[in-house]
Amino acid sequence: MSVTKKLMYINRRAPYGTIYAWESLEVVLIGAAFEQDVSMAFIDDGIYQLLKGQDTNDIGMKNFSPTYSALGDFEVTQIFVEKESLEARGLALDDLMHLTYEDEDEDYAEKDSIKVVSSSELADIMEQQDVLYNF
Repeated sequence: MSVTKKLMYINRRAPYGTIYAWESLEVVLIGAAFEQDVSMAFIDDGIYQLLKGQDTNDIGMKNFSPTYSALGDFEVTQIFVEKESLEARGLALDDLMHLTYEDEDEDYAEKDSIKVVSSSELADIMEQQDVLYNF
């Protein structure tokens, strides 16, 4: 019998320049494929991973940001963005990709996956997790 654990992947780094963001996204999808209860948090420069309209042509790296739109298909529906990190960078929820999932309990109604929360709310959410992975 397998036990489902609550796993949170915490993303603190910008999307390009290191492998951390891409590796985080890969392990999130793998964990979700194995039916774990997966959530994500974006803090500090990690919020740049969710920015709309990313263009990587000038840096010669593959743009993996469209992959975030698949998270809902893998039942990754809890994506937390720290409010203070957004504000410190002059960003708002509207600057981020619109990530959604279909709620099968409500006739497959489309719902937003991203929730902007304060640092204290995020700390409470982290406290409820079984495992925290930092990237």
